[in-house]
Amino acid sequence: MPEITLEELEKLDKDTYELVDMRDALSFEYGRIEGAVSIPQTDFDENKLDKTKKTVLYCKSGVLSVELADTLCEHGFDACSLKDGYIGWLRRKIQSENDDIEFRERVENSIRKKFHKELFSRFAAALNEYELLKENDRVAVCISGGKDSMLMAKLFQELVRHRKFHFELVFLVMDPGYSSENREIIEHNAKRLGIPITVFESTIFDAVYNVEKSPCYLCARMRRGYLYSKAKELGCNKIALGHHYDDVIETILMGMLYGGQTQTMMPKIKSTNFEGMELIRPMYLIREDDIKRWRDYNDLHFIQCACKFTDTCTSEACLTSGRTGSKRQETKRIIASLKKTNPFVESNIFKSMENVNLETVIKYKDKDGVHSFLDNY
Repeated sequence: MPEITLEELEKLDKDTYELVDMRDALSFEYGRIEGAVSIPQTDFDENKLDKTKKTVLYCKSGVLSVELADTLCEHGFDACSLKDGYIGWLRRKIQSENDDIEFRERVENSIRKKFHKELFSRFAAALNEYELLKENDRVAVCISGGKDSMLMAKLFQELVRHRKFHFELVFLVMDPGYSSENREIIEHNAKRLGIPITVFESTIFDAVYNVEKSPCYLCARMRRGYLYSKAKELGCNKIALGHHYDDVIETILMGMLYGGQTQTMMPKIKSTNFEGMELIRPMYLIREDDIKRWRDYNDLHFIQCACKFTDTCTSEACLTSGRTGSKRQETKRIIASLKKTNPFVESNIFKSMENVNLETVIKYKDKDGVHSFLDNY
């Protein structure tokens, strides 16, 4: 089995090997090992490799990269797999980080000064424009462990300093069956950032593992139900999710291209199954690139997908069901391509949901059913 440890890799001359990240492009963009190049497994091309150098492959946790390294060795490459993959590298990195007040203050200061306009101002704007927060609310700030939800938690903490009325916060983390490594990373980052999380457990990952059709959709639905239930148990009347502006416009376009429907991700929704509960999205006006800049400026490292099955699933059903984020990644590419010729394309997609003219819609539906333009023609 061609494997190499981090310690062994560090002893090698960097000019003698090529570090290849074989995760999907979205994961690579989310976080990577310094110096790595991206060649996703789904369209891996041996011709992109430098055959004059040793090829060091890594995936999420070092499972799939071993198989590919074996194949490359059979094809004449000097290849090996990085033991424990990206998660192993990330765990080692966070273990070397200090949990100090100065670091936390630097992160919070970056929100107050350097990124105030891009992050906190837009956070406050969404709260005000969509009336997301009311006096005496008790909000469960739901943290998945990624950059978006962790930033949301810090923005809520900053809001407490400026609050004009009383509200309460609970920082809620649901463990749906994380591997011990993923849970360790989430808890470490929360502690280091000064976020007092409340963790509860469920068995969602086990429940959806054998589901072939849209397992990620089912997982998300089940997660939301568990979050509503736990939040209500803790006396909350709202749950806050970390979806941002780019999630909104991508969802609009995905609905059209893949779902044949026009709809958006709403800034707030009343729960139909949990009376008195509401879902809010206070990051609604924040751009993802600004979140990434804040993350990188503070040298923060978060997990993207904590699903413990991602790195062992190689079936076509898994690769196309959404576990790899293929449809969303394709939508990102479409928007980026359109932006080259129209710099306003993103804001236009967003505004399209604010400028719907029902007189020019063939059919639409609401709680009363489907309506046709012929009804009043």
